[in-house]
Amino acid sequence: MIREKIEVANKEVVKKILDARPMLVGIGKAIDTIPNMTDKTILHAGPPIEWDRMSGPLKGAIIGGLIYEGLATDQKTATEIAMSGEIRFEPCHHYNAVGPMAGVVTPSMPVWIIENKTYGNYAYCTLNEGLGKVLRYGAYGEEVIDRLKWMEDVLAPVLKEALEKNGYIDLKSMTAQIIQMGDEGHNRNKAGTSLFIREIAPYLVLTDFTDKEKSDVLKFMHGNDHFFLNLSMPACKATMDVVANTEYSTIVTAMARNGTDFGIKVAGTGDKWFVAPAEIIDGLFFSGYSAKDANPDIGDSVITETSGIGGFAMAAAPAIVQFIGGVPQDALNFTMEMYEITESENNSYQIPSLNFRGTPTGIDIMKVVETTILPIINTGIAHKDAGVGQVGAGLVRPPMKCFEDALEEFVKILETEGIIK
Repeated sequence: MIREKIEVANKEVVKKILDARPMLVGIGKAIDTIPNMTDKTILHAGPPIEWDRMSGPLKGAIIGGLIYEGLATDQKTATEIAMSGEIRFEPCHHYNAVGPMAGVVTPSMPVWIIENKTYGNYAYCTLNEGLGKVLRYGAYGEEVIDRLKWMEDVLAPVLKEALEKNGYIDLKSMTAQIIQMGDEGHNRNKAGTSLFIREIAPYLVLTDFTDKEKSDVLKFMHGNDHFFLNLSMPACKATMDVVANTEYSTIVTAMARNGTDFGIKVAGTGDKWFVAPAEIIDGLFFSGYSAKDANPDIGDSVITETSGIGGFAMAAAPAIVQFIGGVPQDALNFTMEMYEITESENNSYQIPSLNFRGTPTGIDIMKVVETTILPIINTGIAHKDAGVGQVGAGLVRPPMKCFEDALEEFVKILETEGIIK
């Protein structure tokens, strides 16, 4: 009887995932757009964490965020403010948002607004800065702050006006296209960024901004292959939020890391996080760096794998191995392995090299624990020290303890309700 309840619940969850229609509907200022955001709130990636346990890159991003907001002028004063208790630190996931790497969102930052048109819920994410020395990797130098200010003053306003002229952009359809063009929606976003530029450019040139401003925006997006990541992530977030708190379901609704802890949420266990220490990433490092420089796994971008793309779709993106290590066959093998721990296949995101088989979708904690196969994640690597930035990219898996603890809690809930004894 209980197995039947679980099967029915998991089918319901998968149906809602597959029926989701995430659309880009606008850009807004975080404090004016994200519900319950305040001028003393800073959002971050991963499960909840206090300042004294934060990793170097997360602290660096918060320092940079405080400088960007004009609340501090340097690292010392920013650290003092962060430690004072004046600022409230909250997970992006608690605010219907996601953030790559450190995931820091401050009140003045522009954010994408995504609406799941099927169910009417929203998700939010900042705009992507690019790679290297950027805030999300914990860098906070002058060039980082200057770039963020330009994004606030020029990039966001230009794109906002262009979007208003263009109307909604169907991110689900765009994601389906990029999967067939060699992207996987997490660490390879060349096709996604290109398609977005192609979609927005005709309307961007019609805006009232100067030719230089419009040119600078187009050049910035063209020079940033990861620009689409910050659209892919909230599209996945808007998809997965709908299935949270589905009674009797064993499907994972969120996975996230803050650089110290890895956390997951499961549909049938409510809003509880199941947390264990984040793992070190196995990957390729930039010249001059090695594994000894790496911070443990960090970021909300694993929402892509949670929804069935990213590492789960690597068979569609064999070129990803040039960025994360390995050979093209590895990409195929990882995707095939993920079918063992998922409930279904996505009928929109289809992989040409697998005869257009849908990507593995709906991570089932029971299958993870039973098979001992953990989800595969491809991700960037941040330096362990604040202020440095990105040092590489690679592959990582969550700690098994998260899934074991989640399954144990799920069983306890069933016992409490008298469904099992």
